[in-house]
Amino acid sequence: MRKNYNMLATTLFGLEEVLSKELKDLGAQNVLIGNRSVSFIGDKGFMYKCNLSLRTAIRILMPIRNFSVDNEHTLYKKLKNIPWENFLSSKGSFAINAVVHSKNFTSNSHYISLKTKDAIADYFRDKFDQRPNVDLQHPDLRIHVYIQNNTCTISLDSSGDSLHKRGYRRNTNIAPINEVLAAGLILLSGYDGTTNFVDPMCGSGTLLIEAAMIAAKIPANINRPEFGFEKWANYDNALFEKIHDSLLKRVQSPLKKIMGFDRAPSAIRKAKENIENANLSDFIKAYQIDFFESKKQVQGATILLFNPPYGERLKIDTKSFYKKIGDTLKHNYPSTTAWFITSDLEALKHVGLKTSRRIPMRNADLECRFVKYELYEGSKKFKKQQK
Repeated sequence: MRKNYNMLATTLFGLEEVLSKELKDLGAQNVLIGNRSVSFIGDKGFMYKCNLSLRTAIRILMPIRNFSVDNEHTLYKKLKNIPWENFLSSKGSFAINAVVHSKNFTSNSHYISLKTKDAIADYFRDKFDQRPNVDLQHPDLRIHVYIQNNTCTISLDSSGDSLHKRGYRRNTNIAPINEVLAAGLILLSGYDGTTNFVDPMCGSGTLLIEAAMIAAKIPANINRPEFGFEKWANYDNALFEKIHDSLLKRVQSPLKKIMGFDRAPSAIRKAKENIENANLSDFIKAYQIDFFESKKQVQGATILLFNPPYGERLKIDTKSFYKKIGDTLKHNYPSTTAWFITSDLEALKHVGLKTSRRIPMRNADLECRFVKYELYEGSKKFKKQQK
């Protein structure tokens, strides 16, 4: 009988509901939404499947201990009571990631990481007269420490590097969008591959690639070179390969067009290189076109989704720039649902179109809105009269 584990998938602010749906669709049990996280239950194979498949998860954590803690000294003592040899060899290597949200701890997360490292090293030294090494780049085990008020949760990080590192993006522009955020925005828009998808300011192609992977049902992290769990003592390579192969059997060709353009030749060159790295050249077309001089190039229902420059990213006159966005959408993109994310809430007022949705998001440290515009053939009033 397979053993089930309590697990936690972390994510970005605003993507908790999307991640919850992803987990339920995969078959997770006891799915509960938290703050930038979703907890669930599954077996070892399901953990592998989550790491391979989830588009909006940052890490898949497996909690191993939960205890009360009120200061650094108590933390150290309780960490030394954990039988670390069950998870790590004294000849192995480890790395610590800590997050602290507690008034009881005046020290920062980095100090908590060091305290945790000391406790684990001292545990092995006292018991085996040998201690594992710290390796921040390629450790055998990543350990996650989360302190919320008086509660500390110690987890094993099954993902290794953050899951936003898909493995396909080797060339980027000034401010590339995080892959997890890109996938989350696409899923929030309702895109599922049954409509055309256009990114008119595609930069290095991240939104296009994530959209194509959704449309083709390609697992999000199929291009990653490795996961953290592959170095665990209980890693089952045969099970992993079986799950990997079963996911690939579901891949299909997208039913509708996926295309992007950018006015910068360097951006299009990088986008094409990344698209090729992701093995998606047959599914995505990218062209050097200025959005403000463009018109709708595909027939039928279309989702237009993009990440325009913010004032923080590039020095532009954002009010004028956003007015041109609105004018271009209104005059050149009939029968289109347009979405874009921005942190410039003042400039957003100059688009000149009424939003049908405004979703609070964060992009790195920036407070943002993900906004939706419904663009009709002719006036909205005329559209309603035809129903």
